Amino acid sequence: MNYVVDHMKIVPESESRLSFNDRSYHFGDGVYEVVRIYDQTPFQLNEHWDRLFQSAKKLDMNVTFTAEQLTTLTYDLIKANQVIDGALYIQVSRGATPRNHLYSREETPVVTGFTMNAPASKQEEGIAAWVTDDMRWLRCDIKTVNLLGNVMAKREAADADCQEAILHREGTVTEGSSSNLFLVNNGTLYTHPATNLILNGITRQLVIQLAKHAGYSVMEEPFPKDVLDHAEEAFITSTTSEVTPITEFKGQITATMPIGPVTRHLQTLFKEAIKKEQGHSNKEEPETAE
Repeated sequence: MNYVVDHMKIVPESESRLSFNDRSYHFGDGVYEVVRIYDQTPFQLNEHWDRLFQSAKKLDMNVTFTAEQLTTLTYDLIKANQVIDGALYIQVSRGATPRNHLYSREETPVVTGFTMNAPASKQEEGIAAWVTDDMRWLRCDIKTVNLLGNVMAKREAADADCQEAILHREGTVTEGSSSNLFLVNNGTLYTHPATNLILNGITRQLVIQLAKHAGYSVMEEPFPKDVLDHAEEAFITSTTSEVTPITEFKGQITATMPIGPVTRHLQTLFKEAIKKEQGHSNKEEPETAE
């Protein structure tokens, strides 16, 4: 039997009941987080909750729960579904009320969630990435469930036998359809700054921290799509892809590159960070609800 989170309670999936009046269904009016689970332990959980609450605040959303409650639910759901390696999806919609563009600040948020199997990894062989226009709205810093622009770009990439789409706004590269992008030249990492035009990924933040600690320079600045064709290395980061190399750009830019030493080093450092947090989290795992 599979269990899910429904209105802040863990129930069998068959008993979950969502309303047709949920604002996430009508307007994409909600936020979400995806948390990676390694050996039954959620990774960077506090960072994900911080961003969830930030996203809710940016959408003027009423929040009636705490990070501690979400953490307890997370561990209870991992235990109920016996997840070893996988991922947790948590969604918070503004609420369920009759359809109306104008929202009320008094609506009670609807919290739902489920676990997923560990995604297939492309970290060893790398991926091909499709370069295309960024057609999304201008608040990409909010992790909203309204992902239609991302979805269309991902479909376009898949149709070209690519695993990710790399987006640009009028020639300035922003990020991937479901990831952040890094280029490497002369041992320096380049990535778009954390403005409203990208999502400041939790894995992105950790990789920047690991890179700086290892002695690499990190330049957070906009760069044109033309530089993609002479990058020495390129990789994407996200909760599910971790640190995944790009070996080929296709579409509006055509280029190939090897999986370089900086990317491989950061993959190693990332795996070490996972093990380090696992050891810390296992000592401080919260008590689950009875």
